[in-house]
Amino acid sequence: MADSRRGIDATSVAFSNDMDLNEITDLQEMNAAFEKLCSEEIAIDDELKNLLDHQGILESKMSGLHKMLPNLQILETDSKQLCGMISFTSTLAENVSSKVRKLDLAKSRVVDCMQRVEDILDLKFCTDGVQTALQNEDYEKAAGHVHRFRSLDENVIRMGAETNEGGTLDTSFKLLYEAEEKLKAIVHSKFDAAVHSGDVASVERFFKIFPLLGLYSEGLNKFGKYLSAQLSEKADGSLKIALHPDLSDRRANVVFADTLTLLFEGLARVVEIHQPLVETYYGPGKLFNLLSILQRECDRQARKIFESFKSQRDYSSKVKHVSQSMMAAKQINVERADPKDLDVLLSEMVLLSSRSELYLRFMRRRSMADTEAAGLEESVLNEKLKEIDSFFSTCELNRMVQEIIGNYIMMEEFFMREMIVKAVSMDMCDDGQHTSSMVDDTFFIAKKSVRRAISSSSVDGVCAMLNHACTILEQDFGSVHLNRLKAGYPYGFDLQHAYNIMQSSFQAGKLQSSDSEKKQARAQFLTSLNNAEVSCDYCKALKSNLEEDISKLYPQCTEQSRAKLESCVGELTAVSNKFKDIVDFGFSQLAASAVKPRVKPLIDTFLATSHNVTEEEFSNFEANDPWVQNTIVSLDTTLSTFKEAMTSANYDRFAMAMSGEITQQLEKAVTKTVFNRLGGLQFDRELRALVGYMSSVTTWTVRDKFARLTQMATILNLERVSEIMDYWGQNSGPLTWRLTPTEVRQILALRIDFRNDDIKRLKL
Repeated sequence: MADSRRGIDATSVAFSNDMDLNEITDLQEMNAAFEKLCSEEIAIDDELKNLLDHQGILESKMSGLHKMLPNLQILETDSKQLCGMISFTSTLAENVSSKVRKLDLAKSRVVDCMQRVEDILDLKFCTDGVQTALQNEDYEKAAGHVHRFRSLDENVIRMGAETNEGGTLDTSFKLLYEAEEKLKAIVHSKFDAAVHSGDVASVERFFKIFPLLGLYSEGLNKFGKYLSAQLSEKADGSLKIALHPDLSDRRANVVFADTLTLLFEGLARVVEIHQPLVETYYGPGKLFNLLSILQRECDRQARKIFESFKSQRDYSSKVKHVSQSMMAAKQINVERADPKDLDVLLSEMVLLSSRSELYLRFMRRRSMADTEAAGLEESVLNEKLKEIDSFFSTCELNRMVQEIIGNYIMMEEFFMREMIVKAVSMDMCDDGQHTSSMVDDTFFIAKKSVRRAISSSSVDGVCAMLNHACTILEQDFGSVHLNRLKAGYPYGFDLQHAYNIMQSSFQAGKLQSSDSEKKQARAQFLTSLNNAEVSCDYCKALKSNLEEDISKLYPQCTEQSRAKLESCVGELTAVSNKFKDIVDFGFSQLAASAVKPRVKPLIDTFLATSHNVTEEEFSNFEANDPWVQNTIVSLDTTLSTFKEAMTSANYDRFAMAMSGEITQQLEKAVTKTVFNRLGGLQFDRELRALVGYMSSVTTWTVRDKFARLTQMATILNLERVSEIMDYWGQNSGPLTWRLTPTEVRQILALRIDFRNDDIKRLKL
């Protein structure tokens, strides 16, 4: 109790803020106060214990701090010394920097003074030098003095000049200005005289002087006119030769394209020779000024060549004739243009276009490269590049080429369409050939026309011709195959046809003619089917070849133009699919008229053959089967006939169609037949022989076609009904059943020796 009181007395101060222990009289309050004091005592004990646990660590840290005290004092002393040194250095630096600024100011003034003195000396040197150079007719040196004088700042030189010195400066400036004007007049007159006399060296000499006098535009204009005059003279000479060509020359048909090429080559040669001269003496960014002058002369000369081309080639009348022929395409009694007369003209038209495109790309590329080398700001550069592109895009040469390409597209479309019509009208099939001549001829013409369009280097022209080629192949040429296939494949003896023939004539020759016509119709149907199948492959080959040719245009195309070309070439895939649809239609006709009628008698024979056989009959059937042997012979005769008349792909498809029809009809026949155990074995033997034969006559797999029949034979071969469970469900292994449980029960019911109760109890 004494200890408790001491504890209470010791903590009474701690609780004085919350409660006064001396005023507590109630027992409950005493117990609460006591519990609170006990809990706080425990907390204080824990805290003391924790502090005592860390006593060693704290003592070691304090010991370390005591050891560091002498070092801290040394550090404090060093810090004060460092602070003093930094303060001294800062003051010294400020003093030095002020003196440096004064020195720099003095130096800049000295430099300005020296520059002014040098300018005055240069002015005097230029004044004396230009007079001497003019007297000696050393115009290059005189122009150099004027150029140096022009680079001086007159206001700076006159600044601060004394009176007498100012008079001297005025005299010098006056003399130099007079010398400059005199030199400009001399250079102009000397340049004109050199041009008139044809002195090439003097022309180039004075051309180099113009930029020294600040006459950039004048120099380029004069030099451009001089070069244009030379080009005009050469172009006129080439055109005179073109107007009287040697007809024995193999290039006579494209003489105007060659003449235009000579003009472009001459211009390109001029640019190659004189571009370094312009860049050296006039600086980057000036070449376009010269090329624009040359291009205007090119436009004038090209106009003469195009006009001569149109006149000599009777261009306008042919364009008009073709246009009228296309408008009157459906009129019969209208004289149409001969497409053969256009072939040579079209070749020369694309040459005119391709050479022009090549030349314009060259000029545009040189102008842009020179402008980009001028170091202009990005915004100014972009504007300048747009100006260059717009200039060459709207020049007269480009407009004339676009007109030629527009008419070329119309005439090339007419040429391609008419030549394909002619190829169809002259169609013939040689003995032993599966396809007729019009397929090779048609795709040769289409390929020739599109390739000719590609050689024009006009993206729009190529896209237009690709679209026309796809339309003609799909609609015009495809409709020829489709109409011939719609006539159907004649099979058997047509009573109505025979009746009509007998009504017209009873002569045997006429009847024999009917058989000949039917044979001819069959051959034409199969040839058309082969043509459609080969056309499908030709479209794919044409697409592949054209993609390779068009890829050569990609470097000169924008992304948008490239996408247009790829899209247009991709349309050939749709044309190929159209021919595939025509082949599908043809096989549907062939299946209805040649496959089903041939298969039905064979299946009827199967129905007439009993499969409820004895052991003796089963043994005899092994050597002389009553159905499958005759069936294979009949099928072999049919397939051999069609194999000779069909392409390999069409024959394989025909064999598959025959297999599909056999399985379809044979499945129905099996469900109408009853079997015993030996009959099931006989059917399995027949089916194996039939599958083996069909597999041998085609490169495609036919076992999938016979999968359901094979499973029927498996069911009919069972010894007991319960054996089906070894093949069905989880026990079937890799076998995938094509028959439903209902069909399995139906096939089992065909066995006369199987009880219906056993079949019904199966859990399939």
